Amino acid sequence: MAGNGPQKTRVYGSHPIIDSERWSVYNHRPDDIVITTSYKAGTTWMQTIVANLLYQDGNFPAPVSVMAPWLDMALPPLDEVAAGLEAQEGRRFIKTHLPLDGIPFYDTMKYIYVGRDGRDVFMSMWNHHSNYNDDLNAMARATAAAHGREWPAEYADIHAMWRDWVGSSWFDWEESGFPYWSHLHHVQSWWDHRDLPNIHFVHFADLLADPEGAIRRLAAYLDIEIDEAMLPGILERISFGAMKKGFQNIMPEADDIWRGGGSTFMNKGTNGRWRGVLTDEELGQYDAVVAKALAPDCARWLEHGGPV
Repeated sequence: MAGNGPQKTRVYGSHPIIDSERWSVYNHRPDDIVITTSYKAGTTWMQTIVANLLYQDGNFPAPVSVMAPWLDMALPPLDEVAAGLEAQEGRRFIKTHLPLDGIPFYDTMKYIYVGRDGRDVFMSMWNHHSNYNDDLNAMARATAAAHGREWPAEYADIHAMWRDWVGSSWFDWEESGFPYWSHLHHVQSWWDHRDLPNIHFVHFADLLADPEGAIRRLAAYLDIEIDEAMLPGILERISFGAMKKGFQNIMPEADDIWRGGGSTFMNKGTNGRWRGVLTDEELGQYDAVVAKALAPDCARWLEHGGPV
């Protein structure tokens, strides 16, 4: 672990979905890869891209979510996740939704940060949260109740959820993101260490605009040589349509979490859907929260993307 690098200073627990202490089972291997977003910023897309860089013929040894487990997800049996990760023989990659202050940091690990405009993140989270099935919501309610909290399984409308998401957080040290954690605190925690050579920033909008360019830069960062004959197949398999069609090979457990399964999870894959939905007042609230939570350069990148 880095002696003078980022340090784990927070515990993200007592939440129905995320638990930072689950990283206690992680046994580090040099060259491991971590893919990190707050949520709904292209995590599964990036997992699928990395899987295709590691297995460029598209023959994966397991579904993407099994190869790259979400280690800090509070729901799956931890012993099974840990055993599966330990059993992997090839280069490993892991998903996390933790801010940098909630995760162990290693100099010999490669981190991929995927960012997205918070308004786009919220629109995707509205679809995500509104379509949990009854079993998932029951488990979330039970976990929240065990910690003296309530899980808001249903909101009257998108504006009711916006008020919570923009104005409060589950965790006392954050100010937005409820009933989850703060998208803004998350990005700033990683942005503060953007000068480190083992953190690579990718923006959702740049992936949409130029997937090949983003993938080539990512491969160079990961020290992976792309077989040019395989590249057209890689680009096809990481397209929205191909991922939605083959989602059973990416996240088969989606059928057990969302009404509509993978079709619900892979909803639109586009930006700007907040226009005409969020009111001018709500957009003003977002601007104010961003101005308070993010450094100006971080705020610009989160909204527009581009080089870091």
